[in-house]
Parts: sequence; structure tokens; C-alpha cells
Amino acid sequence: MKKIEHIGIAVKDLEVSNKLFASLFGEKHYKEEEVVSEGVKTSFFKSGPNKIELLQATNPESPIAKFLEKKGEGIHHIAFAVDDIKSEIKRLQSEGFIVLNEIPKKGADNKLVVFLHPKTTNGVLIELCQEIVDTN
Repeated sequence: MKKIEHIGIAVKDLEVSNKLFASLFGEKHYKEEEVVSEGVKTSFFKSGPNKIELLQATNPESPIAKFLEKKGEGIHHIAFAVDDIKSEIKRLQSEGFIVLNEIPKKGADNKLVVFLHPKTTNGVLIELCQEIVDTN
């Protein structure tokens, strides 16, 4: 793993949270994006070299909606950048980690993503992110 790619924070109201984090960081979010397959709308902020991803559920069955119902607003996951997501999946599985989605899927911010089950990572949901390279 290269670095922390971002920290994901589950929020009930993206508009309200965008205002709060804009006040906190002294600048507006740089990107909003909906990931329909995950039932989530995201908003990204930069703080120095770090990124924060705010996540709002777009339907009551989405993982974020279920997280908010169970735990309320707060840190949802920590994402790490990787160069080769498929080899990282194999490596981590060989170390005993449970990968929730063994086939990487398209996530927000032009990334392929997979998640590690929190019961194998001390209760923290871990996301692995690989930049999608445009081959055109």
C-alpha cells in the first residue's frame, strides 16, 4: 500500500455537511459524484495532501444508509492507494483478510475499489483504491 488515499465519513445530509467542512477547511469541496451502484452520493475535500470523502445514502438499502442507521454519522472507512489491486487482494487473502468484493468495482473519483471486512481489520472498514488508467 502506497498511502492513505482518503478517509470516508458517512453523513445524513451532504449539503449541510458540505457547508460544515467548507468552514472547517476554508474552501469548498472540489468534486461531487454519485455512485449509483452503491446508492451513494459523494463529496470530496482536500486538506493539504489528504482527502476527505463525505458519503450520503441515496436509497434506504445502501450500505451507507445501513451504517447511518446502526452507528450514526462518523468515520465510515479508511482508503489506501495501491498500484495493483488484484495482486493486493491475493496477498491480503493469503494473510487471512476477508475481502468483501473479490472483483474490483468502479468507485468514486475514478478508482477501482475493494473493501476488507472489518472483523479482520480490528473493526475498521478498509478500502483499497487503484486509479483507473485511461487506455484510449
